[in-house]
Amino acid sequence: MNEASVAALGEDFVDAWPRIVRALAAYTGSLDDAQEYAAEAVARAVAEAGGGGAPLGSLSAWCTTVGKRAWLDDRRKAAVEQRYVQTEGASARERAARWDGVDATEGIARPDGADPIDDRLALLFVACDPALTEQARLVLALRVVCGLDVARIAAHLGVRRTAAAARLTRAKQALAEARGRFKVPEAPERRVRLPVVLAAVAGMFTVAHRDVLDPQTPRDDLGRQALSIADALVAEYPDDAEVRGLRAVVRLGLARRPGRLDADGAAIPLDEVDRSVWDRRLIAAGLDDAAAAADHGDGRFVLEAAIAGLHTSAPSFAATDWDRVVGFYRALERVWGAPSVIVARLAAEEQRALLGAASGERTATLRRVEAELREVAAGAAPYAAVDARLALADLAWRTGRRAEAAAEYAELAASVPTEPVRRFCLGRAAQGSKR
Repeated sequence: MNEASVAALGEDFVDAWPRIVRALAAYTGSLDDAQEYAAEAVARAVAEAGGGGAPLGSLSAWCTTVGKRAWLDDRRKAAVEQRYVQTEGASARERAARWDGVDATEGIARPDGADPIDDRLALLFVACDPALTEQARLVLALRVVCGLDVARIAAHLGVRRTAAAARLTRAKQALAEARGRFKVPEAPERRVRLPVVLAAVAGMFTVAHRDVLDPQTPRDDLGRQALSIADALVAEYPDDAEVRGLRAVVRLGLARRPGRLDADGAAIPLDEVDRSVWDRRLIAAGLDDAAAAADHGDGRFVLEAAIAGLHTSAPSFAATDWDRVVGFYRALERVWGAPSVIVARLAAEEQRALLGAASGERTATLRRVEAELREVAAGAAPYAAVDARLALADLAWRTGRRAEAAAEYAELAASVPTEPVRRFCLGRAAQGSKR
């Protein structure tokens, strides 16, 4: 299934993919098989529609039926081959063990049950098994929930295609070894896995916020997909502060997406963005979520929502309450001390100092911030190191060291993962070198 095939289905694919995968996973008992047969069915749907055949009706229903039939055909062929190389008794025992509840005569798998949970959430709760690493959960979530192929996952995560494929394979193997047959966890287990699911959705939105600044199609718009999943999570857990906090973060992030690019497709820094183009409806909804979350908790996403709320509600960059932003980041570090949080807190301290009056204290603060950013740039994970280097270049730029900043931006242009940020770095490098 190629990009052109999926693009031809437009929004239908985004809506149908998780439903198809969940239905086929429940039918076959294998998440791996479900993805493969779902992809095959979607490719057949594109061919059928493009060939001028009869209307397919519901894409999810059509693809689920085709996927089931293809899976059954392959199973029957495999069973025939087995009979030629093994004794009837051994063959029967092995088929029983392999199919785990499938009637060899009728080929009907045990049903998944009548759990009414949203299909995307069902797949997320399966993919976000605590037995998997954080990276494995994110890769699996991007594949089974969003339907991204390996090449797109690699591009979104800024890794080689072979690395993304290896992570996906390891995630599937680990999940199969840990849990066996596909099964959506029951409500009590889902509650246990909820923090992991929230982290995966946050990861999806981070990928979107970093890499997809101007999505061209619904399938490219991981940000809107993350919001739709967050809506489903709020419907499932309406009183959970972290769930409401996550949706606030997504809503406020999407509200600020307009105006992030200039006419040449380069990213625009926050202090230069035209705030009048921001989505006021999403801002109001996001601030409502942030307030509701703050009333009932103080976890990671409650704090992230509070920070996003301060940035979004400020009338200007300079008028942002940087004291509170720094305070919330310090609280967030205690709850979730990721390197990206440290960089964000240091960047906020930089802005607070630069907007203050010149003094010895201000100079000392900027020196300390620069030293700490260099530590992160030298020893953190690649994504956080890039963030730290961008903050260092910004600090040099704002303190008048334009030649130094230009050199740093020129180097960053070769390593940042997204084209709009690369163009921004090239623009700053060009401006700085002229001075």
